[in-house]
Amino acid sequence: MAVRLLINLARFVATYFVATIVVFLFMRLIPGDPAQVALGVNATPELLVQTRAEFGTDRPLIQQYFDWSGGLLRGDFGISYVTRTDISPMVLDKVQVSLILVLTAMAIALLVAIPLGTWAAVKHRNLSGVVIGVGSQIGVAIPGFLAGILLVIVFAVGLGWLPANGWTAPVEDFGDFLRRLILPVLALASVQGAILTRYVRSAVLEVMSEDYLRTARAKGLGKTEALIKHGLRNAAIPVITVTGVQIAALIIGAVVIERVFVIPGLGSMLLDAVGNRDLLTVQSVVMVLVAITLILNLVVDILYTVVDPRLRKGANA
Repeated sequence: MAVRLLINLARFVATYFVATIVVFLFMRLIPGDPAQVALGVNATPELLVQTRAEFGTDRPLIQQYFDWSGGLLRGDFGISYVTRTDISPMVLDKVQVSLILVLTAMAIALLVAIPLGTWAAVKHRNLSGVVIGVGSQIGVAIPGFLAGILLVIVFAVGLGWLPANGWTAPVEDFGDFLRRLILPVLALASVQGAILTRYVRSAVLEVMSEDYLRTARAKGLGKTEALIKHGLRNAAIPVITVTGVQIAALIIGAVVIERVFVIPGLGSMLLDAVGNRDLLTVQSVVMVLVAITLILNLVVDILYTVVDPRLRKGANA
């Protein structure tokens, strides 16, 4: 298991290193001079030279890359080209907001999807199983932003139970934080719950057709008992894969929900930076998203080893 973990860590480091190069070069292919954009109509040849020196864009590309990538390792993302402020505290603040939103939504989605998907698989020939299957299919077809708008119309505008938008930090007012968290989390969790329910149902149905499960039932175990003892662990492997992918996609895709509910998350920061042509901020936020995605993939690989004993035996062989 230790060997497999080291291999996964080496893959993580190599992928992150390649990603820094790709993102850095891609940002340099975008036309336009950051100094010219920052100065606008006030640009003069003297100011342009001074601003390029301040931003470091007058240095050789290789030096710019090592300055930036070295700063990433230290948690220093540089100075914004537009606001002239340190990017690091802004990214740290925004990423906390996005992770709270996404991880809470995914936790609720899993709590709903695992029992519903398992029940839909076990009862796939009964009315309840069919209803869950059809309902999850409808949920998959509903975009997250539409679910958010519908929730706002019903619970904020119609009933007035919850605020329609905005964000309060938990350290400022925890009660208001929870009230403002409910609707965006439900909007994300409803769609993700439907997607995961479909995957759990498919995974459990596939496991139920395996020979080892039929053998367990032939030895006297009931359908539910055989599934719990021998089937769910195997069904968990594809579900873990999908969950890791969905969390990564959700962090990037949550920008729409952040816009609907006016939440100051990482996605909103990225869109604002793109609109302002603040390329260094865009570059840094993209790398944070890449790092989160790679960490999730690493966690998924570790969970594979924990769940599947065959991988542990293979690693120790």
